[in-house]
Amino acid sequence: MNIKPIKNQKNHLEALAEIEKLWDAKKNTPEYDKLDVLITLVDAYETKNYPIEDPDPIEALKSVMDDMNMKSVDLGNLIGGRSRATEILNRKRKLTLEMIRKINQNLGIPTDILVKEYKVKATKTGRKRTPSVA
Repeated sequence: MNIKPIKNQKNHLEALAEIEKLWDAKKNTPEYDKLDVLITLVDAYETKNYPIEDPDPIEALKSVMDDMNMKSVDLGNLIGGRSRATEILNRKRKLTLEMIRKINQNLGIPTDILVKEYKVKATKTGRKRTPSVA
């Protein structure tokens, strides 16, 4: 089988090339077993060397809204008004616990993403808005 650990980018590229060659291997064959092991090694290497961080709550919300063809008015209907939705999307107001619950239940965004800290822009007076009770 001749499989070795992936320790650097050169090994990584070699493993990817080998995966491409083996991609159509039939199950229960030595080639398929090799493919399976290589995929596991590449996944471990990429997870360690190229971690993907969760998006911040607002970026996640915007992405899901885009996927669902939602507008700020649609979000407003969900969380308590279009102006509030606009403030959230423009980072002028933080999500409240009630908003997080509604967004999670209706849009399927995981709560662990929605509760992450994110920066809120200062208002014209220079003060940051604090969440109100929704």
